[in-house]
Amino acid sequence: MSPLVAYELCPAFPEAHLFELSCRVETPDPAGQVFTLPAWIPGSYLIRDFARHIVDIRAEAGGRPLALEKLDKARWRAAPAKAPVTVRYRVYAWDLSVRSAHLDTTHAFCNGTSVFLRPEGLAHLPCQVDILPPPGPAHADWQLATSLPRAGAAPWSFGRHAAADYEDLIDHPMEMGRFTRVDFAVQGIAHHLIVTGWPLFHQERLVRDLEAICAWQMALFGPPALREPYLFLVLAVGSGYGGLEHRNATALICDRADLPPPGLADEACPAGYVRFLGLCSHEYFHRWNVKRIRPAAFLDLDLARERPTRLLWLFEGFTSYYDDLCLVRAGVISVPAYLELLQKTITQVYQAPGHRVQSLEDSSFDAWIKYYRPDENTPNAVVSYYAKGALLALCLDLALRRQSAGRVSLDTLMRKLWQDLGDGRRGLAEDEIFARLAALGGKALGQWLKAAVSGTEELPLARELAGAGVRLSWKADSELPWLGIRLASEGSEAKLLQVLSGSPAEAAGLAAGDLLVALNGWRIGRQNLDTVLATLQPGVAVNCHYFRYDLLGETRITPAPAPRQTAVLEPRPGKAAQAKRQAWLGEPSRDAG
Repeated sequence: MSPLVAYELCPAFPEAHLFELSCRVETPDPAGQVFTLPAWIPGSYLIRDFARHIVDIRAEAGGRPLALEKLDKARWRAAPAKAPVTVRYRVYAWDLSVRSAHLDTTHAFCNGTSVFLRPEGLAHLPCQVDILPPPGPAHADWQLATSLPRAGAAPWSFGRHAAADYEDLIDHPMEMGRFTRVDFAVQGIAHHLIVTGWPLFHQERLVRDLEAICAWQMALFGPPALREPYLFLVLAVGSGYGGLEHRNATALICDRADLPPPGLADEACPAGYVRFLGLCSHEYFHRWNVKRIRPAAFLDLDLARERPTRLLWLFEGFTSYYDDLCLVRAGVISVPAYLELLQKTITQVYQAPGHRVQSLEDSSFDAWIKYYRPDENTPNAVVSYYAKGALLALCLDLALRRQSAGRVSLDTLMRKLWQDLGDGRRGLAEDEIFARLAALGGKALGQWLKAAVSGTEELPLARELAGAGVRLSWKADSELPWLGIRLASEGSEAKLLQVLSGSPAEAAGLAAGDLLVALNGWRIGRQNLDTVLATLQPGVAVNCHYFRYDLLGETRITPAPAPRQTAVLEPRPGKAAQAKRQAWLGEPSRDAG
């Protein structure tokens, strides 16, 4: 028998939120086998130190206890042994998210990075994984949903599974419990929708829309076609939103209200449901863009420390452009509905002063210390590589279409990346995309892209949208005088969550955490702040009283007119404009020649 690493996983103590695991190494390092747990999970660029959730750990060899020394926060070394070494441990799982692990009496979910120790030096070996059900009759009807290949287990059942190596092992999320399963096929490829937490949704409508989304994306990238089955794991909760991509699956969390209700009319597409479909579309697009077309920095991942790349604006931003674009091109939403989504993205970027401060390259590189660690100054210092990256992709797409009279587009570039890099043998170098774009759209466009991602100049949104038959204008989101503050969402008091740079509040010396108590002598709170603002005049200073660290402060603040930072998109009239919109928002373009 070839050497392998054998794992056993059991949600053994649902009431205590504890997984019980073991990792057996047939050929341990003669100097003492080292085991480690990842510190982060691909797709979520933040050090999370999953090892902190290991409750207890011990080792044995030949049926006898073996000394186990902890080397640092996430590494253990077993004493030298000639017999196979087994490490047994328990993991506390109480993170209701797509990134880690969660276990209670209703269900179990985990990502491999949260639970599977990696034997150092042996990560290339094949893995055998025995997944056991929780003990006791109360969980006798639990099932298992995972994209991990079966190696003896019956479909949707506990039992033996397998992975090619450790990197493969940790790329298959697992959901266990009682769930609703809906099967469908796209181009003959099996797809499965697993919904936990809420069975009352319109299955036919959701499957119909998912089929359209998946089929459009498969057609966009074209050959070589992906043949592996795909799994949507959905956890429906009272309030939540998020997704994490995997090679042949995605883990999603959403509001129960975002799922299509039974009896939803064919022509109806509620905003929450559109948001959920956009999330599904985003994570499915990652099946190509990031899971197979990868930045070079993500090859041979070191999961113990940060692996920064300056290309998240491409891998996440371009994906964010296509997630909603796919909905309209696949016929799931209307053109007006798409333009409404797009104007929200534009507004999101331009209402945050950080888009004038941080470049897309820096936003990507600093995701580990900034984007995933937001604070009160984030709107002033950080730009989202998701949102602004999507707008950059929009400009590139429309520029390519305009310059080539529709012969090429961003679709062309994505297909070329797939054909050249999709086999995973090499990744996209940090500066390679600029030369690739220059070869497709000309040297000037390649130079423009480099300047756009390394600087903070405004994107040519109005010009490019006009060329696609859409007019961009701006309006103020309120007629009230503007202070440049954002309030905390909880409580009845007017507590400042953020103070925007260049605002009247900043000029007055107000800061995040301050508690506003009076403006112009009028006591204020969350409920009546707008009423008080309506009595003020832009350009006329008034007294402002506030508490900071329980001490009363007083300052003068001069309200300003509300800035025109809310985007408005409107279809331009005329047949020519309509034809341009159709070329952009219709079926994916096909290259000439």
